[in-house]
Amino acid sequence: MAWRDGEIWLDTDVLWFRDTSDDARASLELHAPSFAGLDSAALAAAIPNGLAQSRWRRAERERRRAARKTRAAALVVGPAVLLSLAAPKLGGASRTGAALEHDPPSLPSLPPGETLSAKRPGLTPARARERALRFSEIAWGRATSYGLQYAGSLSGATQLPVEGPDWVTWNPNRDLRPNAPHRLWGHEQMIRTLLAVLQAYRAENPDAPRVVVGDLSLRHGGPMDSHRSHQNGLDVDVYYPRRDQELRPPSTPDEIDRRLAQDLLDRFVAAGAQIVFVGYRTGLRGPRERVEPYPNHEDHLHVRFRNPRS
Repeated sequence: MAWRDGEIWLDTDVLWFRDTSDDARASLELHAPSFAGLDSAALAAAIPNGLAQSRWRRAERERRRAARKTRAAALVVGPAVLLSLAAPKLGGASRTGAALEHDPPSLPSLPPGETLSAKRPGLTPARARERALRFSEIAWGRATSYGLQYAGSLSGATQLPVEGPDWVTWNPNRDLRPNAPHRLWGHEQMIRTLLAVLQAYRAENPDAPRVVVGDLSLRHGGPMDSHRSHQNGLDVDVYYPRRDQELRPPSTPDEIDRRLAQDLLDRFVAAGAQIVFVGYRTGLRGPRERVEPYPNHEDHLHVRFRNPRS
């Protein structure tokens, strides 16, 4: 390009506003033709520091972006920790939950501890520490279940304590509590699910008594007296809550607190139970393919989970 008569060229690096350090403002240094027509008050007005304003806007965008990421992380991490343990109640056993093929994201991958315990209504810090201590006493194994529930075995089993913050155990052979420790072995995923369901059930029903748990399996599985199944660590008997809140099995269906019993049933279905056997006269209901009336189950739920290896 060449100069033409009458043209005036300006250096593109001319600064129209000069940054100053006093009060983060700039003064108008040059009055270009584009400012023609402005009155003296407009020309004398202080102009915000463009560079400072730009930096402030950039910092504000970064702050909002960081806040969004934090909220997103909370939405992802929160349910993994809280809902997984909460084993949400169905409200009625007509809905179904995901089968326990693997360790579900909605269930704890570590022994339940203070996180959910602290959320329990009226739970004192001392009680929360006690719960965490009792859970920490469980020696978690990495089990393998072989064969079928009525023709199988078990290795690497985990033992359920005879008593805990949300449960007691019952020996069906001797009709007393606690149960014999050698009858309380199972697959660790089954035991994690059991404890998560019981903890959520008690948190939802703070006035309910502890849940009475019966037999699981023997340490190495195999045939177990009083049972045709319970051989591979994936079965557990849970006695219905009693109306009088005694920590023992109900003697007749009339002694069952049906509201609490239905709540327990719903939670096991939601937690991924393969099938739950109930008594014909209990009045408990659930999905036909997941809840089955069966003889000799008038005093307890028989909860069965799928083999995680299948």
